[in-house]
Amino acid sequence: MTIRLAFTFDDVALVPQFNNVPSRAEPDLETWMTRNRKMAIPILCSNMDTAISEELADILLRYGSLPIFHRFTEMDKQKEWVQKYGERTYISCGILKIEETRALLDLGAAGVCIDVAHGHSDRMIRFIQELKRTHPDREVIAGNVCTAMAYHDLVNAGADAVKVGVGPGAACTTRIVTGFGVPQFTAIMDCAKVAEKLRVPLIADGGIRNSRDVVLALAAGASSVMIGKLFAMTKESAAPKRSSSGTPSGQEAKFRGQASEDFQKDFYGGLKEKTVAEGIDFWGPVTGSAETLLGELLGGLRSGLTYGGARNIKELQRKAEFVQVTSTYMRESMPRPGGKT
Repeated sequence: MTIRLAFTFDDVALVPQFNNVPSRAEPDLETWMTRNRKMAIPILCSNMDTAISEELADILLRYGSLPIFHRFTEMDKQKEWVQKYGERTYISCGILKIEETRALLDLGAAGVCIDVAHGHSDRMIRFIQELKRTHPDREVIAGNVCTAMAYHDLVNAGADAVKVGVGPGAACTTRIVTGFGVPQFTAIMDCAKVAEKLRVPLIADGGIRNSRDVVLALAAGASSVMIGKLFAMTKESAAPKRSSSGTPSGQEAKFRGQASEDFQKDFYGGLKEKTVAEGIDFWGPVTGSAETLLGELLGGLRSGLTYGGARNIKELQRKAEFVQVTSTYMRESMPRPGGKT
C-alpha cells in the first residue's frame, strides 16, 4: 500500500504571474455549468433546504448564475418552482423516485441534479442512464464524488456535469464518522485532469469560505463552485431566522446538513435504522444580503484573475502555478493589527 499526499485549500497558494490585464473589471467570469449550458459567473448556491430560496434564486439569475432547487419538499411545491422558472432552473432528486423526476423535467426544468452522498455507485450510474434514455435533451448533474475514476464513470454514464466533494462542507461530518474523503483541493485537481480530456464541467462542492477558496478551486480545474453555508447565512436564504442581540445584523440563521439528525427527524421522522447522522445543524449570524456576498466573492475572483495574469477562467487554469505551504502561511497572510505577531 502506498500513501500519497493530499491537500486542502489551506495547504496551497498560487504564485503570481506576469499581468497584462489593465483593470480588475476586465476579466470575463463566464463559465460552463454543464456540457451545454453556460453561466455568466462561476458560482452556484447549494441545493439545500436551508440555502436556496425563490428570493435567492431571483438574485442568482440577475447575476448570471442558475438556481438548483432542493428536493426536500412536497411534489406540488417542486412543480411550482419549475412552472415559475422553467428552463432557467434545475431540480434535484435522489436515486429512488425516477418517475417524479421525469414529471418535473416534462414540466420544463432545464435539468436535474442527482444528489447522493457517495455518488460513485451502480445505482447512480443506472439512474443517470435511465434518465438520459428518456430525456436526452435534459441536463444531468451528478454527484458527489472525489476521485478521478468516479468522475470518469459518471461522465461515461451520461452526466453533463459532476459535483466533486465528499466531506468538506461546513455542516458535514462524513469524514469524521467514516474516515473516508479526499481533501477538497486534491479531489478537484485529480478530477480536473480527467475533465480536461472529457470536457465535462466539474462543480467544486463544499469547503468554500471566501473568495480565496473560489480562486483556488477554479484555478485547480473546477468550472464552478457550489456554496452552502455562506448563502445560508444571507437574509434571503431559506434558512430559518431568529432574533439575536449579539450579532451585528440582529439575526441568526440556521444551517444544517441534509444528513444531520435535525434534518432527518424533520424529513424522515428520525434516523434510519442502523445508521448514524453524518452532518450537524447550527445557528450563525446573518451576514447581510446575498448581493453583498456575491459582490465580495466576484470582486475577489476578478482580483485573483489579474494576479494570475488571466482574462478568463480558462487562462487562469492554464497559467496556474501552485506551491505547498506550511500551517504558518495562513497566519502570515492575516492582518495583524496592534503590532501582534
